[in-house]
Amino acid sequence: MLLMTSRDTGRWIIPRGNIKPGVTPCRAAEQEAYEEAGVRGTIIGSNPHGMYTYSKKLASGEARAATVEVCLLVKQRVKKWPERRGRQLSWVSTQEGGQGQAWIDAVLRQLMEFEHDLTNPPLESLPESRPRGRA
Repeated sequence: MLLMTSRDTGRWIIPRGNIKPGVTPCRAAEQEAYEEAGVRGTIIGSNPHGMYTYSKKLASGEARAATVEVCLLVKQRVKKWPERRGRQLSWVSTQEGGQGQAWIDAVLRQLMEFEHDLTNPPLESLPESRPRGRA
């Protein structure tokens, strides 16, 4: 999972942003990943592969709960992107842990389950085969 530091607090976060009217969540995620972390790609699948909720501080100073859906991208790093100054990036494997932040550990656990499902697909029951013969 790609982590980056926030510009205001320096905490480890993932690329995220608000969904603007007329923009699909997948397209918004692709755009934010490029702008904030210099990663290009496309969303794999239509369902999020993890999610978490945090307290978002609004410009008014009020705090409100916000839910982040984590989508997987086919990754390609670019050398230059809009917010490259003022952010640090770090790739974290599902086995490494969450830099002391519970939400990262929770998302990594969800991604581990997703990885497990990808590498261990359920066995489908095969139809019974019956010998064909004349009655």
